[in-house]
Amino acid sequence: MARQVKIGFIPANRGFFSNTLAAEMRAKTIAALEKQGIEVVVPTEGQTNVGCVEGYKEAKIAAKLFREADVDGILVGAVNFGDESGVALTVKMAELNVPVMIFGCQETGRLSLEMERRDSFCGLLSIGDVLRQVGAKYSVARVPICYPTDPSFAADVSWFAGICRIVKGVRHARYGQIGTRPDNFWTCRFNERALQERLGVTTVVMDLSEAVAKVNHMPDDSAKVKDVLASIDGYTDISAIPDEPMLRIAKFEVVMRDFVEDAELDGLAIQCWTSLQDNLGICACTSMSRLGNEGFPCACEADINGLLSMHALRLASETPAGLADWNNLSVDDPEVCNLWHCGVFPKSLFGDHPTKMGIQEIIAATVGRDNACGVMEGTIENGPVTVGRVTIGADDRFKVFIAEGQVEATPNTTFGAGGWVRLPGLQHAYRDILVRHFPHHVAFTRGQVGDVLYEAFGNYLGMSTYYPGNVDGAYRPGLPFAEGKRR
Repeated sequence: MARQVKIGFIPANRGFFSNTLAAEMRAKTIAALEKQGIEVVVPTEGQTNVGCVEGYKEAKIAAKLFREADVDGILVGAVNFGDESGVALTVKMAELNVPVMIFGCQETGRLSLEMERRDSFCGLLSIGDVLRQVGAKYSVARVPICYPTDPSFAADVSWFAGICRIVKGVRHARYGQIGTRPDNFWTCRFNERALQERLGVTTVVMDLSEAVAKVNHMPDDSAKVKDVLASIDGYTDISAIPDEPMLRIAKFEVVMRDFVEDAELDGLAIQCWTSLQDNLGICACTSMSRLGNEGFPCACEADINGLLSMHALRLASETPAGLADWNNLSVDDPEVCNLWHCGVFPKSLFGDHPTKMGIQEIIAATVGRDNACGVMEGTIENGPVTVGRVTIGADDRFKVFIAEGQVEATPNTTFGAGGWVRLPGLQHAYRDILVRHFPHHVAFTRGQVGDVLYEAFGNYLGMSTYYPGNVDGAYRPGLPFAEGKRR
């Protein structure tokens, strides 16, 4: 679910330079941020000199504002040369450990002896240096010296807002786990303590037997059950599913939704097979799809690291994310593969393509077709996507794989839900996934947000990043795969 990003703005001023120019750039930066729907926290003109920040006393004022507002990130603008000590002190005294982005304002025109000047091209270097001295991690606008009215600045603000969403979202995440992973799925193992201690992620557990008991004791005529049944009917075509399993599917969804609400969760990872089929005779896939479509990602096979990956991609793109198998390589094109799962993807990923509730064909042979109802089948809509996967290595360090691709039509057909994705350099990427020990699940979302994920994971969350690009401080899709870790 989209949430407005709150940014603390430090208009870095230096008294030897023009207050008039500083105030002008302060006002234009605030207007540019608000135009993108960002809540701006900044000293007023009555609190500091022209509402900017210079020196210790003004830094204390700005830091207090940021801390009390609990900002999601800090934007530093050298509105003239800028006082680097004021910037460093503000960030240090705010004690927020949030993403920081720095940029400088361009001169009013060609330099002349008569004009007032900013010299932010020089001052920004000092700002970056002192931020490192106080141990603050920071990002640099991809066009570092600009006007706040430039399209490049709007793009950089959007990029930074995505970084802030991921960092705040992951560090405060609460993930629900219903049941254990299937025994044979070692690939879904995770380190719960490392998630808490290194990333701030809390896992809230419900035993699957408790969920089954709640379903069995829930009245058929419960108002919640009736509401969910009606809502599912409007979500996808359920004409092929008998009334009895539909009732159990609705009851299990009520349990899921109550768990999300009561525990204030950001997503769910569920032991989706085969205990659920043996004990309730259903699949939870369509219900998982529905919650995912509402902004609460749901991962199959109790894959908590997969859920983290989905959550981060959703925060980056502000659209739903799915969790897929790297399922099949096209026999016609070595750069096209099938991102597939039984039928759990959020409906919005299918676009205008029709969807229907069906049978989980793979496990039906084991549990019986009558006990395998509930998957949502469909074809992912063509268009750009970003894929990503967080895992933990043998050295107990987190790492992430990121790539960007394009869903496209192919002659291939299959059951379940999926789409065929073109990933440049796929053969190299696939080998890299194997060599770097990434599992068979990968999260994906609409749009191209690899650069947002790269900066958030690599710079602020301390993960090693593997991506199709080089290691020059930027995410560059389409180039050979390489390892990168920001600073």
